[in-house]
Amino acid sequence: MPFSNVDDYRAAAKRRLPDFAFSYLEGGSEDQLTLRRNRDAFAKISFAPRVLVDVSTIETRTTLAGQRAAWPAVVGPTGLNGLYRFRAEEALAKAAHAQGLPFALSTASTSLIEDVRAATDGDLWLQLYVQRDRAIAEDMMARARACGFSTLLLTVDTPVTGQRDHYKRTGFTLPLRWTPALIRDIAMHPRWTAAVGMHGVPQLVNIAKSARTGPGIEEQAAALNKQMDLALNWRDIAWLRRHWKGKILVKGIQTAADARRAFAHDADGVVLSNHGGRQLDGVCSALDILAEVAASAPSHAHVLIDGGVRRGSDIAKAVALGAEGVLLGRAPLYGLAVRGHDGAADVLAMLRRELEICMQLLGCPRIDGLDAAFIDTRLKERMTLTENSL
Repeated sequence: MPFSNVDDYRAAAKRRLPDFAFSYLEGGSEDQLTLRRNRDAFAKISFAPRVLVDVSTIETRTTLAGQRAAWPAVVGPTGLNGLYRFRAEEALAKAAHAQGLPFALSTASTSLIEDVRAATDGDLWLQLYVQRDRAIAEDMMARARACGFSTLLLTVDTPVTGQRDHYKRTGFTLPLRWTPALIRDIAMHPRWTAAVGMHGVPQLVNIAKSARTGPGIEEQAAALNKQMDLALNWRDIAWLRRHWKGKILVKGIQTAADARRAFAHDADGVVLSNHGGRQLDGVCSALDILAEVAASAPSHAHVLIDGGVRRGSDIAKAVALGAEGVLLGRAPLYGLAVRGHDGAADVLAMLRRELEICMQLLGCPRIDGLDAAFIDTRLKERMTLTENSL
């Protein structure tokens, strides 16, 4: 079957994965209002293209958190990827680096920091959750530093796990409970069972190594979720500085005020993010606050966003509104679930090609020239006038 876009891969992933695994990949929290807003925000943005511009050559090269990238995207951190493919993080990292992009490894990854580094020599970032026992985070940072990781993403929007109704609906738990419904779900997906299930339940191997837990997923999940440091606060960026000499980006910023606090507390940058709509339902999309954050950020600060990116034109909209780039979460996972490394690589190639086409049609041959002048502001002005007249 030919795949023409990311949504084709999404449909195929839904067919291939057991319901519990696809729901974990796709689902949001509660009524999934924020999950939908992430996509709707991009749909509401209109372009203002220029014509009769020489677009015979397109330049997409940029820098992300001070590191060179072939185009403005990072393959972002996602957890439990072993549900979709065996050695998932190695495959994602290879696909990212083949495209000239950084790869961000999640604390909840199912491949070791050291194994991902052994698989590729490209730019690697570490996403960090902080547990009450901070020795776990300190050990993880030390291991990543020893492997040459360049950038730290401190995730701050997950003191507790959001209310995810689909967990109960599909019977998803850690460890998996072998109910008749779950057995039936897995039995109906033999290709997934052959490629993934035969390797057993994925393990949170980095948590296990840094927390020195046993091999059981139940103990590992407890170390990740039940022991999160609920007292983490802005002053703790100074603690991170003592253990991490590279760039530190605060991921999970959802207001312009918190972005300013992050910069005031010596963060190198922020990732505007609502955790893909998986945490607090009813918050705005990252795109909605991007222009305000970018306008008030210090000149040296890095501003990236995630949530809802499915097209190359979405990346163009984010850059035009002030983002250095975007983090890609679900999109490459769809490809990974369907065709492994080759599927993830194909999704990234699609997005890059769509971005290039978008830039040509916009009349913008260089990514560093893509700014708010290419966005049609009349829709926002009309909405403001309508609101004021009510």
